[in-house]
This record gives sequence, structure tokens and C-alpha cells, in this order.
Amino acid sequence: MTTHLIDDAPLTKYHKRLIAACSGGPFLDGFLLSIIGVALTGASMDLALDAATIGIAGAVSLVGLFVGSLVFGPITDRIGRRVMYTADLLVMIAASIVCLWIEAGWQLIALRFVVGLAVGADYPIATALLTEWMPRKYRGATIGLLSVFWLAGAIVAYLVGFAFTSTFGDGSWRWMLASGAVFGVVVLLLRMGSHESPRWLITKGRIEQARRDISSVLDREVTTEEIMEMSAQEKPKRQSRFTDLLRGIHMRRVLFCGLTWMCFAIPQFALFTYGPIILSGLGFGDDHAGATLGQIILNLGFLLGAFPGMKWVESRGRRPLILGSFLFGALALVPLGLWPEGPTWFVMTFFFLFALINGAGNILVFIYPNELFPTQLRASAVGLATAVSRIGAAVGTYLVPVSLSGVGVGPTMLIGAGLTALGFVISIFWAEETRNRNLSAAADSPAEVASETAFPAPTAAGSKASL
Repeated sequence: MTTHLIDDAPLTKYHKRLIAACSGGPFLDGFLLSIIGVALTGASMDLALDAATIGIAGAVSLVGLFVGSLVFGPITDRIGRRVMYTADLLVMIAASIVCLWIEAGWQLIALRFVVGLAVGADYPIATALLTEWMPRKYRGATIGLLSVFWLAGAIVAYLVGFAFTSTFGDGSWRWMLASGAVFGVVVLLLRMGSHESPRWLITKGRIEQARRDISSVLDREVTTEEIMEMSAQEKPKRQSRFTDLLRGIHMRRVLFCGLTWMCFAIPQFALFTYGPIILSGLGFGDDHAGATLGQIILNLGFLLGAFPGMKWVESRGRRPLILGSFLFGALALVPLGLWPEGPTWFVMTFFFLFALINGAGNILVFIYPNELFPTQLRASAVGLATAVSRIGAAVGTYLVPVSLSGVGVGPTMLIGAGLTALGFVISIFWAEETRNRNLSAAADSPAEVASETAFPAPTAAGSKASL
């Protein structure tokens, strides 16, 4: 079997530094999207914001994220990962600092849109770069780790908000929003000295630069012959265009990644946003403090669940993990829908179980879109899948309070179970197995995968469902 310079490489110091640098993007995402929830209390008083403006200020970053991921994914595929990898962070830092001078609601909305734009741009940039450098033995767990950093960023945001509010009061909301610049500078420093993706360089014919970068990372002189052999293994069949994502197997994979990401994200976003309200409705805690304590426990469940997920994604595979996560996640929500007035231990047991299961499967939302598409389309595909998922997540999150007030907590839990079950059904037909495959081979069609392995991809039989 031919050895691949990157896929079969050892894990080096550079790989570990790149993991930290790329993880900073999801961390900032979790932080910047969550800190607004704490800051809005003070901002609404100081700026005399009405309910509509508050709602727009809270949601506009998701709109920016949608636009950023959709627009900058194709740009990243065209001009490279490294340039965009730094530019989007500079925008995040600048937009956060300018928050110190906000004097009107429209300024808050505009800056939150810019922050969301930069965060959305970083999804396809950082995940594509990390995926294209990682050895296949560590690729799944490493890309899955990005989800852990998103959760960590969200938790840190609440801690920072709590510290500012406790020390300086609600009037410190501008400093809360500006604090994201501090973390942005740290990530920017970590990203300095990063190399361009050698796979992307090869697709652009820049063989010598790819050779130099790989030699630096592997700490040995890589020959031109080795690079040419890797180039042959990468086997770009033709110049790809963004429109290729809108037809055939690419379209099917975009829908699979975007829709399953949405099915993971809606229940998770709902619990992050409305957790205390839902828990109060289910009888957990006699006051807001008790429900908030329950929310902290649930957040811990999402975080803890990701760690066994990172192990299983390599030991058991991507397809078993996504099927099991959706199936058992749906089953965990059903008891809450059937018996919403159950005792506290009952409510927290099943909610915490759901959080663990969702946290385990949620690591796949970055893995699949980065593995299922060729280098020429990878960032574009991640951006498009992110956009699809965020449309559904935004609409779903908006409808949660409507459902809670309209039909009650029990039926809302059953709706959540149904949505999670939908993810299971989609995965039965479309989830592919990419574990332990070369990155270029993982992007092959199911028929090509089946011809190369003794364990044919389960979706090969369902290829007639391709769009």
C-alpha cells in the first residue's frame, strides 16, 4: 500500500499547534454568539431598546454567520486558506473593540452582523485547513474537538458576563462585547506562522511550496518525487466550480450535512437559549436560580458527551455514531414529552441523558462536511452546509417559545424527539463511512468507495436517492 505524506504522517508539534489555532475559531464563535445574551440586559437599558430591536440584536449575528459562511467559503477555495485564516480574525477583533463606542441600537446591530460575518467565514477556513493537514488516524477526533471548543467558548462567555455584571454592574455591557477582542488576539498569535494547505497548493500547481511546507512540518527533506506521488494520489479529476455543489452526489452530501447539522443544532440551541424556561415548565427548581442550576448541569452534559464521541468516531466509525446519537437522543426526549409533570429526578435524568447523547453525535457536524468533498470544493461545501444548518436552527430556535406557549412543554419535547428522529431517517439513507480513509478517497462517490473496501458504504445501495 502506498504511503501518503500527510494522511500517514506522525502527529507533530506543528499539528498540535494548528489544532489549537484552528480550535480558536469555534471557541470565538461560542463566546461571541453567547456573550450578547448577557450584554443585552444592560444594552437595552442604556440604549432604550424596544423589544423588536432587542430581538434583532440577539439574532442578527446568525444572519451574519449565514452570509459569511456562504460567501467566504468559495473565496477561500479560490485564494487559499492561509490569507483568509488571518483576515477574518482581524475583522472579529476590530468589530469587538468598536463595541466600546456604541451609542445607538443600529450601531449594536451593525457590529453584531459584522461579528457574525467573520465567525461564519472562519468555519470553512479553519476547518478546511485543519482537515487538510491532519493524519487520517487522528482526523476524526481532532475535527470533532472543534465542537468541544464551541461549548467551552459559550461557557466562558457566561462566566465573563457574570464577572463583569457582578463587579461593574449591567452598565459594563460594552466591555463584555469588547472582551472578545482579547481572545481574538490570542488566537491570532497562535495562527501566526501557519502554513498554507499543501493539498490546496497542489491543486493550484504550486508543487515546490507544498514540498517546502511539508518538509518543515515533518522535519525532514521531502523530495520532489514524493510530492509528485502525493499529487497523483490527490487525483483532482477536473477543475471544480461552486455550482458543482448544486447537483449530483455533491448536492446530496450538502443536504445531508446541512440537514443533520440542523437536527443536532435546533435542540441544542433551544436548550442553550431557553433551558431555564423549559426546565421551569418541567418543574425543575422553584425559582429562576434552580432552573439556572439545571441549565449549568445540561451544559456540562453536552460538553462531557463530546469526549466519548471523539473516541467512538475513530474506533466505531462515523455512520454508527450518527445513527446511534439520533436514535437514542430521540428516545431520551420521548419520556419528557409523555410525562412532563414528572419528578425532578426524572426530568433531569432524561434531559442530561439527551445532552450526553447529543454532545457525542454533535462532533460530526464539522467532520462530515470536511471529509465528503474534494479539496477544490471543501471550504465552499462547509460554508454551504453551515448556511443550510443555520437557516433551520434560526427558524427552529425562534419557534421554540411559540411552541412552549402554544402547545406546552410536553408536546414541544415530542416535537424535539421527532426532529431528532428525522436526523436518524436522513442518516439511514445518506450517512457514509469515512473512517480511516485517505482524505481524497473519502470524497469519492459511494460506488467508488465500495469498490475499494471489503465493507461497502451503506449509502451505496441508496444512491438512487441522490438529487
